[in-house]
Amino acid sequence: MTATRSLITLAALALLAACASPPPATAPSTAWQYSVPDQPEAASGNTDKPGWATKKFAVAAANPLATDAGYQILRAGGSAVDAAIAVQMVLGLVEPQSSGIGGGSFLMHFDGQKVTAHDGRETAPAAARPDMLLGEGGKPLPFDEAVLSGHSVGVPGAVRMLEAVHRQHGVLPWAQLFAPAIALAEQGFKVSPRLHTLLKSEPHLKKDPVAAAYFYGPQGQAWPVGHVLKNPELAQVLSRLAREGSVALHEGPVAQAIVQRTQSAPRPGSLSLADLKTYQAKERPALCFDHTPPAAQADAKAITVRSYRICGFPPPSSGAVAIGQILGLLGHTRAQDPELQNGLPSPDWLHRYTEASRLAFADRAQYLGDPDFVHAPAGDWRSLLAPDYLRQRSQLIGAQSMKTAQPGQPTGTRTSWAPMPAQTEYGTSHISVVDGQGRAVAMTTTIEAGFGSRRMVTTDPARPGGFLLNNQLTDFSFAPADAQGRPIANRVEPGKRPRSSMSPTLVFDQSTGQLVMSGGSPGGALIIHYTAKLLAGTLHWGLNAQQAVNLPNFGSLNGPTLLEEKRFPASTVDALKARGHEVREMDMTSGLQAIERTPTGWFGGADPRREGVVMGD
Repeated sequence: MTATRSLITLAALALLAACASPPPATAPSTAWQYSVPDQPEAASGNTDKPGWATKKFAVAAANPLATDAGYQILRAGGSAVDAAIAVQMVLGLVEPQSSGIGGGSFLMHFDGQKVTAHDGRETAPAAARPDMLLGEGGKPLPFDEAVLSGHSVGVPGAVRMLEAVHRQHGVLPWAQLFAPAIALAEQGFKVSPRLHTLLKSEPHLKKDPVAAAYFYGPQGQAWPVGHVLKNPELAQVLSRLAREGSVALHEGPVAQAIVQRTQSAPRPGSLSLADLKTYQAKERPALCFDHTPPAAQADAKAITVRSYRICGFPPPSSGAVAIGQILGLLGHTRAQDPELQNGLPSPDWLHRYTEASRLAFADRAQYLGDPDFVHAPAGDWRSLLAPDYLRQRSQLIGAQSMKTAQPGQPTGTRTSWAPMPAQTEYGTSHISVVDGQGRAVAMTTTIEAGFGSRRMVTTDPARPGGFLLNNQLTDFSFAPADAQGRPIANRVEPGKRPRSSMSPTLVFDQSTGQLVMSGGSPGGALIIHYTAKLLAGTLHWGLNAQQAVNLPNFGSLNGPTLLEEKRFPASTVDALKARGHEVREMDMTSGLQAIERTPTGWFGGADPRREGVVMGD
């Protein structure tokens, strides 16, 4: 069944644009009108994706409606940043379990010459306490109890960060970028298979009366696939954001509603109006490192040796550091067998990869945290990527699995930190965009767990809907110190940003500086492995973006070796076990999106495990 296509009038757009904050960088394209596209009906399981070739520009996102919003913005002459904003606002409506205006995000931007990292990560309230995620007897709270408490909610940062980036790199008016999400919220969108499946299996969302009234029917049943769901409350909030800018979220009635929802939760939170008002997005230097694929290193007579400059997000994300360590460690190990066998990573490569992962995750647990609170080893995060350090660490990778690695010590490092215990991580969605002028965005966005803190914000209970608040503070270590009293780098502190695994990544040709790829994934701590898989598949094995995304998932968080269930032959599992690995086969639902340069333009890939697509001209 096809939804009626409708138009947002130019008069309405002009009214919004006239009130918009911040102002446009250039005059808007008055010829553009947003039209509601046919709505997605594809299954939410594993769906074959063809990959998409374009010539001028491309946008990749986790839901077809969101991708289409970015596509329409690019066709109207918008920048990559403009498209990403429109995509984010629609994702918060149609994929509310993963991201939205109640959460945060990291955005990597390339303006054609310079790469910058824009930090919209949530922060702990000013009144946050190091022990606020501990329960009776000083023991960490059960994860679900912590999530559902008011203590899990951090100060949202996504909208304020997007506003700041738009001031620098936007082309169309700020208000115009909200038109798709407002139209879909008012007129309704069809519940997708993935949203229906997650609502049906979600145990906690119905405990919130606002969320229950919006997401479920009168008998408490999840709305079926294809049900047209309207969100007039979110339409009102988005309209205010379009007119007033981020102040509409961080001050006034919406801010008051956010605070009320956190303070009325079990274990009331300390989030205040002052926390919301004073939140600041940050621009950080991108964390870039050079990478030459191991095959090119080994073959000095290779006809073409292509080296890359890989740019990712610095701390408080651990993504770029961990990915750089894994790739660097692999470069110092010797392959026994071909890395791909019958189109799958070989047992030998998986052994070396997961051992490298253990070493990287050991360092991650020891050192990584908000750089405004945690000093980098030897004064520079790149000390963890130094060739000599990685060469030394690689010597720990032997024929048998080390099972659990210990953190290393880069030259000049003195630390009193305790390693952070293993902890559950969830969440997120990823957006990649390349516009017609070659500007690019890689943006990973989150409310952390599925449906965040399960608390929905509304300014008017008579209007259905609203938006979900994050539970981002559960990314902090629940325990502030170890048994010896040594502090944990990623402990809770007032105003601090929790460590993240989000890994928005831009890849460049090292010799020419030309953009090669934009990519990233959701998936909690496994984001690091999903993104590393994309890089290995494209840069090492010559696969296109879709083929690399399609590869089975794998990794280790410094414990068992994890393999995507039913994707590897028994011979691979047996070979890993023979090398001492404890193998766990499990669901590993990535949501990779990637856009790569081709001789004729661009080629995009979207994860078959989710509902995303790529669009472009």
